Amino acid sequence: MTAYWCEHAWLDDTAVAAVRVTVDGSRITGVQPSATPAAGDRRLAGLVLPGFANAHSHAFHRALRGRTHDRGGTFWTWRQRMYAVAERLDPDSYLALARAAYAEMALAGVTCVGEFHYLHHGAGGRPYADANAMSEALVQAADDAGVRLALLDACYLAGGLGAGGHTGLDDVQVRFADADADAWAARMEALPARAGLRLSAAVHSVRAVPAEQLGTVAAAAGAAPLHVHLSEQAQENAACLQFYGVTPTALLAEHGVLGPRTTAVHAIHLSDHDVGLLGGSRTAVCACPSTEADLADGIGPFRRLRDAGSPLCVGSDQHASTDLLGEARLVESYERLASGERGRFSPADLVEVLGVNGHRSLGWTDAGSIAPGQLADLVAVRLDSRRTAGSAPTQAMLSAAAPDVHTVVVGGRVVVADGRHLLGDVGRLLAGAITPLWDEP
Repeated sequence: MTAYWCEHAWLDDTAVAAVRVTVDGSRITGVQPSATPAAGDRRLAGLVLPGFANAHSHAFHRALRGRTHDRGGTFWTWRQRMYAVAERLDPDSYLALARAAYAEMALAGVTCVGEFHYLHHGAGGRPYADANAMSEALVQAADDAGVRLALLDACYLAGGLGAGGHTGLDDVQVRFADADADAWAARMEALPARAGLRLSAAVHSVRAVPAEQLGTVAAAAGAAPLHVHLSEQAQENAACLQFYGVTPTALLAEHGVLGPRTTAVHAIHLSDHDVGLLGGSRTAVCACPSTEADLADGIGPFRRLRDAGSPLCVGSDQHASTDLLGEARLVESYERLASGERGRFSPADLVEVLGVNGHRSLGWTDAGSIAPGQLADLVAVRLDSRRTAGSAPTQAMLSAAAPDVHTVVVGGRVVVADGRHLLGDVGRLLAGAITPLWDEP
């Protein structure tokens, strides 16, 4: 039994002073407000929040940070730089990069990550001896970094979509692809389950999965989470309308992809009908605002989606910034810019986005709040830093940032203490994993 005395802790929808949280193994067993610390309690200064769920990650994109700003362009030109990194990765280098990326997430308060995984095979599309070698690298990386993993194995079958239909795979995309949705499902299902891992499914996009294959992916997902990139780019919408005669959202609805187990990632360029389809089906929406800004994607209608019935969560996506507090704050900030109003999402709304909603999107219904029976995920944030000094604890969500996180507990295990990850110097790990990917061959 371990007890944490929290200077402030987020309970239900507000910050409460002097809270004693008792933990047995991986679970919270008791929560006592207005408590006096007992001998042997571990004291957590500042504000203790529930663990954050990073609902959308591409771990290998972390190698692109600070490397793509010299040419301007669009998402499509950025994608060519991303493909160049993908081309150079193998299971060993992927393990090193993902381990460091997940450790960086833990330092920012992430206790659970949803890895949208589509880099499956070797050069030329040749499967590794273990067809899931790249998946195993991600599983090992998350375990080493001390975070839970929802592996969202993405079906990827076509190179793109135009007015004339789906196009063939290029020399890099063949590493992403299986022969068809049945082959994808067979490979995905061969990966063994284990503690701390959720095996889940993804449709990469309507560009990469032809309509006739969507139902197979949805069926293979079963009751597990199903994620999909949706309407990140206006070009995707135009191509889908030209070839299929409907928007990407409507196409997914026609083929049984939408619903409470599904999370649509980005969901930026939506019609009113699309918003109604997503909200009416209780499909969750994952906003990735730092990536959406970095790639000039646009601002999503996230308040309208929430009001229509879609639970919201957030992800760091390509890791232009690994700061989940920042992602949540940007959801509110961009709403202010788009609407001309403040307070579109309250601090309590943002805690729910980071906690309960994110974990449910990834298949954990027993995480994301500080309450008895929940997984013991605690994130302690300083209230005395140059960013947070003077902030009311109830409003610190809108002033704190990743460097203010000083302690992270994942399922009862201390992964970050005094701002230091159990793996040591994470900056050194990142540099060691990323630099070789840019060295001249």
